[in-house]
Amino acid sequence: MKKYIAIIGAVLALSSCQEDFMDRYPQTSIAPEAFFKTEEDLELYVNGLISMSGMGSYLGDQSSDNMATTAAVEIKNIMTGSPSSQTLTSGWDWARLRNINYFLDNYGKANAGEEAVAHYVGLARYYRAQFYFGMVKRYSNVPWYETTLNPGDEDLYKTQDSREMVMGKVMEDLEYAAEHVRENVPQGTPNVWAVKAFYSRLALYEGTYRKYHTELGLQSSVNEWLQKAVGQANDLINSGKFSIHSTGNPSRDYASLFDNTNLAGNPEVILVNAYDVNKDRGSDNNTGIFGDYEQSPSRDMIMTYLMADGTSYTDQANYKAKGFVEEFEDRDPRLMQTMAYPGWIREPNATPYVQSLNKNFTGYHQIKGYKNTTNNIDRASVDFPVYRYAEVLLTLAEAKAELGELSQGDLDATINLLRARAGMPSLVMAEANANPDEFQAAKYSNLGGANLGVLLEIRRERRVELAMEGYRYDDLMRWHAGKLLEEVPQGMYFSGLGKYDLTGDGVEDIILVDKDTSIPVGDAKEKNSLGMALIYYKAGLITDNVDVFLENGANGGNMVTETKARDFQEPKYYYRPVPMQQMVLNPNLVQVFGWQ
Repeated sequence: MKKYIAIIGAVLALSSCQEDFMDRYPQTSIAPEAFFKTEEDLELYVNGLISMSGMGSYLGDQSSDNMATTAAVEIKNIMTGSPSSQTLTSGWDWARLRNINYFLDNYGKANAGEEAVAHYVGLARYYRAQFYFGMVKRYSNVPWYETTLNPGDEDLYKTQDSREMVMGKVMEDLEYAAEHVRENVPQGTPNVWAVKAFYSRLALYEGTYRKYHTELGLQSSVNEWLQKAVGQANDLINSGKFSIHSTGNPSRDYASLFDNTNLAGNPEVILVNAYDVNKDRGSDNNTGIFGDYEQSPSRDMIMTYLMADGTSYTDQANYKAKGFVEEFEDRDPRLMQTMAYPGWIREPNATPYVQSLNKNFTGYHQIKGYKNTTNNIDRASVDFPVYRYAEVLLTLAEAKAELGELSQGDLDATINLLRARAGMPSLVMAEANANPDEFQAAKYSNLGGANLGVLLEIRRERRVELAMEGYRYDDLMRWHAGKLLEEVPQGMYFSGLGKYDLTGDGVEDIILVDKDTSIPVGDAKEKNSLGMALIYYKAGLITDNVDVFLENGANGGNMVTETKARDFQEPKYYYRPVPMQQMVLNPNLVQVFGWQ
């Protein structure tokens, strides 16, 4: 995209929020009459708007119950602080919308064919839909603008439009885009199937959000949105152009989607964000994924994965007291393709990696999205799947279940394709509904009905399949499950002080000692039967000066990441306040759901 920057930068300069740019065209910029002349001009401008709407990296679950994090993520700060419109000041940014609307106001000046114009207009409206989706998720009610505003325009000082009205306009944009965006486009740019993938995602979100958020009073429109999700997902499925990536290797096929330097042409990837250091487009997706940089997977997430035979891990006796090695035995293969497991070897080492324990972390390490190599060029050239066919299948299954239209055939054509890729038994609708999983049901107390069991399993499948891809927080929000974020994420279980095997070979690797123990150095350290020195950690309560925090201190328990109480206020914290500065600039704006 670098070749577009010089030209398109001048055009997008017109969208500056500075008033002098609104009054006249800067001398360094190009007037619309001089720029919007040809199809190439339309292409240049729209390519300058490219935004990969996938979650973008494998660090996106820090706001959810999938992760413990030491980062200052917004929702954690909200639940543990005193949030207000004076402290939550980000997000109310309309510059991108102005860039999009500027194109939509001026494309008609170009001398281009009708089909070409409709394609680029469709892309611009797709980007506008993405923009407004993000704003509605954050604020619910926001002003709708579909033209470029200038100083003096009355609409600059209008109040918010209703969520119902704005999302109706978003639907119109996506309907147009789905009808007019081309199928054949340059690699790395969205085509009609990318539009439909996003449309199905958005429609599922909005339909389920309206269903479970009674404070909106929009339950009457739930089915309309869910049917849109079904329709768009079916279009993708019926096209026959996509399939679940599988080579018949359940222990590797899933992981290969996330550590691959070339996803172009992969049948599961609808749109790829391609990285290549050699083409000046390196990725930092690998940075911070592995190890103890801000984030670590939660034990609750580990417990979500099924056993290899399809039964629930949490149905096992004493499951809460299983150690690291035990809890990875006979599990859904996707677990060991997402987390560093006992026996995993990190390049360039020849021996299994010993989990590193640290304060405020869980002891688990993520490997999904991590390129296990010492080749820095490869590590920075891992592609990111913006839209995956797997998500489309999950969307169809959930939307049909919420509509009460799900059949075993639907499950076989969606969820069970994902399970087959992982070598897992099929989900049987009748069995799931006859015996809803208690561990899952406790999480979603607002669910019920004849399809309770299968809907719980669909939610489990979504959490597992899309783990670390950044979907979990949005899912909790739309399901009205924000209270789950009150639980502070915990880590590995240890029964107490003593020696532990973390590589699965039956030989101890670490030793937990009392907080007052003097840790020996050098050859004075105890060695295991392989002649390797044990790794020493002082263990105790989170208030102690130790290396590992345990629930019950020297008496063991789960690793503790923090103890500050969390309070998720409903419905308030499902939304964000309009920043106070914006309220001062535009007194017609109003706060919603108790924000001040």
